[in-house]
Amino acid sequence: MTSFRFIHAADLHLGSPFKGLSVKDEQLAALFSRATRQAVTLLVSRAVELAVDFVVIAGDIYDGDWKDNKVGLFFNREMGRLQRAGIPVYLIRGNHDAASVITKTITLPDNVHEFATSKPSTFLIDEKKVALHGQGFTDRAAYENLAIGYPSAIAGWYNIGVLHTSMTGREGHEAYAPCSVDDLRSRAYDYWALGHVHEFEIVASDPLVVFPGNLQGRSIREQGAKGAVLVTVDDGIATVDRLIVDSARFISIGIDVSEGDLDVDVLKRIEEEAIRLSEEFDGKPVAARIRISGTCAFHDDLARDRAQWQDEVLAACQRAYSDIWIEKLELRLSSSVPVAATAFAGIELFRALEDHGDDAIHVDEILMEILPKMPGGLATNDSPLGLTNVELVKEARELLLARMATAG
Repeated sequence: MTSFRFIHAADLHLGSPFKGLSVKDEQLAALFSRATRQAVTLLVSRAVELAVDFVVIAGDIYDGDWKDNKVGLFFNREMGRLQRAGIPVYLIRGNHDAASVITKTITLPDNVHEFATSKPSTFLIDEKKVALHGQGFTDRAAYENLAIGYPSAIAGWYNIGVLHTSMTGREGHEAYAPCSVDDLRSRAYDYWALGHVHEFEIVASDPLVVFPGNLQGRSIREQGAKGAVLVTVDDGIATVDRLIVDSARFISIGIDVSEGDLDVDVLKRIEEEAIRLSEEFDGKPVAARIRISGTCAFHDDLARDRAQWQDEVLAACQRAYSDIWIEKLELRLSSSVPVAATAFAGIELFRALEDHGDDAIHVDEILMEILPKMPGGLATNDSPLGLTNVELVKEARELLLARMATAG
């Protein structure tokens, strides 16, 4: 049987808005927005350098409908680079870029081949005796088992199935195009190039069933190295190697504190943990979620000036690694100082926050009533600290506790 190499990628999500990140830090959001494109550019560069025989993209090239043609022009330019290198591309539509979702179009180069959405279709690479079978999404929600409708393998050829699916279900992913490994095996293909799940996973080895993960992490839920896979087929036997192409990363740092810890102790431990993790950053910009949990004596000072503490945490991280930024600071702390609640006139307010602070709908209703009455720039739904409304109420509760302790 023939020998060849190809790149299997999925979930490029070009045009991701990073709305949540932009509320916390516009510069950080812009960095990750650029990173999604930089990952595609690096993927194309690696394809050219490696002189692969073809590229497969298993859905979600775009994050959704385009605001304008810029995202389409970018993808066209990158596909043009592959065309000039003589590398064909075979792609399907996923739930984010289904035929009914994308309303704008840019004509792509002749080397780009898109599988039909109405039924499975097949592309043949005669010189390599490779048959690629696939079907894209017509609509965003595809709940039927598409795999069982794929054609049977062509005897004597290397058969590749291209499918956007969560299979039998994956945490954090809608159950689109559900199918089992046995459903895939029933087609008798040699390799299944899957998309939709954003974590790298080799689901099965006989045949190879692979999720390459997305090219670029887009939120704290998508941590670690991201990219595609390089598939090398030697006399019909395939091996898979990860091809890391991300340009920025998300990480989490968790620190537990106790009553005897001083603020300088906690900052030092954050710095040490950032140093330890920096070996995994590969020199790339990093957005970090910092979670500090436990009971501490400096809780009250921290609650009174959270912004200053966030800057101190950022400084500790940047002493360890210069290109690191705070995606979010989570403080799950309680004070070790006893509270004389009756000494503070705001005890009724504290009780109200205790009773309703975790009720997201109730909190939103209250804030919708209050915000229009606030002066100037305070009349906004955007928190400068990147907190949800419920988290803001929790912070208010902690600040109130601090003042009650002082009053006592």
